[in-house]
Amino acid sequence: MADSDNKNNDKEDELAGTEQPFVAHLVELRDRLLYCVYGLVIAGILLAIWPGPGGLIDIIAMPIKAHMPHDAKLIAIGVFSPFFVPLKVLMMAAVLLALPWLMYQAWMFVAPGLYSHEKKFALPLIFFGSLLAYAGIAFVQLFVLDKMFSFIQRFAPAAVQATPDISSYVEAILSLYIAFGVAFQVPIVVMLLVRFEMVTIEKLKSFRGYFIVVAFVVAAVLTPPDVVSQLALAVPMCLLYEVGIIGARYFASSVKKPEDEESADSASS
Repeated sequence: MADSDNKNNDKEDELAGTEQPFVAHLVELRDRLLYCVYGLVIAGILLAIWPGPGGLIDIIAMPIKAHMPHDAKLIAIGVFSPFFVPLKVLMMAAVLLALPWLMYQAWMFVAPGLYSHEKKFALPLIFFGSLLAYAGIAFVQLFVLDKMFSFIQRFAPAAVQATPDISSYVEAILSLYIAFGVAFQVPIVVMLLVRFEMVTIEKLKSFRGYFIVVAFVVAAVLTPPDVVSQLALAVPMCLLYEVGIIGARYFASSVKKPEDEESADSASS
């Protein structure tokens, strides 16, 4: 009995003695933020070397230029747009390139305050979340923009030649990148809700119909007012919701609290 009591105390006091003063937390936060800045600077330098700000503009302009006349170019209305727009694109690309590093620094800051069973699923979720963000942005660049501009160009009168401003174009597609990158995190949110016992898998299944409505409302708010981009966001969100339910079932069964494992062992014995 004494041995079992000691074991239980050890498990209950897993984080005992790891508390740090408030100043130590501030120092740790400062260090992690500095590491994030270093990562962003390195990513920015690498992207400035290749493909360069101009090369990045060429990459993100490919979907719309495919639906413009052969020799047509995007225009810059603002006086400082030729300088600030490539710089903005470079900064956003640096954030995307350094995203795993930024997520790792966030993980290192919160990891000391997590129990061992929580650490088991935190890192996989961070990695999976980064992949989902990249997948959402790639989906916009390779599919959504092409279909969206093709749909919009059909409504342009023959007497009108579309020559978009580079500043408004970059703002529009960056908003789409962010919207899809965040919306593709649906499986992560679903798995966390189930893991922390805020909802059950059965509840999520019964909520399917309501989520479809929510997905279309979110798509209508976050995307331009065209059917193509709205469907391109709402449909993947619904599919990712199902992925989240499947993933939640896996995490709920594979990552258990120590007390849950003990109760399961005692029930089986």
